Amino acid sequence: MDSGFAPVIQLCNVMKVFSTDEIETHALSDVTLNVSRGEYVSIAGPSGCGKSTLLSIIGLLESATSGVYELNGRPVTDLTAGERARIRNREIGFIFQSFNLIGDLTVLENVELPLSYRGMTPRERRDRASEALERVGMGHRAKHVPSQLSGGQQQRVAVARAVAGEPVLLLADEPTGNLDSKSGESVMELLRELHESGATICMVTHDPRYAKHATRHVHLFDGRVVNTESDLSERHQMHAGVLGSMEESRPRLSKLSNDRSRG
Repeated sequence: MDSGFAPVIQLCNVMKVFSTDEIETHALSDVTLNVSRGEYVSIAGPSGCGKSTLLSIIGLLESATSGVYELNGRPVTDLTAGERARIRNREIGFIFQSFNLIGDLTVLENVELPLSYRGMTPRERRDRASEALERVGMGHRAKHVPSQLSGGQQQRVAVARAVAGEPVLLLADEPTGNLDSKSGESVMELLRELHESGATICMVTHDPRYAKHATRHVHLFDGRVVNTESDLSERHQMHAGVLGSMEESRPRLSKLSNDRSRG
């Protein structure tokens, strides 16, 4: 999908092979995928098809066995572990199924923690974390610890932690997997609002109810991209735009035809 913006993610012929002494497992095979700035992409497919592996490679948690990966216009395939960690901290926000909050830290401290590796002053970190919590509707819970929150509230805190650093890219791996349907819809609505404010999001989900929130859908099977499609509403808008252009052009074409007949 070409949205007119430079791709944040460019994957070309990416492969991931897990090897043991006895067997090789091809988790990803020749995956080529571009994600433009401001897109909201869902990655779906059956269990074991490579969804989480793909997200881990995009998030620089794992390295591809072969192929080319550019993040935000920069090749990242051959970066050192330290360089990858720095980019993860500054440019990628992660939202995990299991929340991954630290139990003996307050909500505010959990959100603030990744910012402590950026050289910010304590005041800057607190302000940024507080703003992120207000953004997800959890500012009133800043002094609580995770055990005092519901699952949906914990995931909102996790979203705040992901966006506090103003990342280029948000990666969500089954963000509703541990939530009831009401809490899941609430988190998905929050992701939709973040996307509408300009966030670029890649989300792994097996649930079609939540995949529909994305504007583009990528389907994996046996480690390969087998289908990618834009949201139906986008296609309808594009179709309506084409029809509108045709309607606008008809009077001009009619006038041109009449002029020619007179000539």
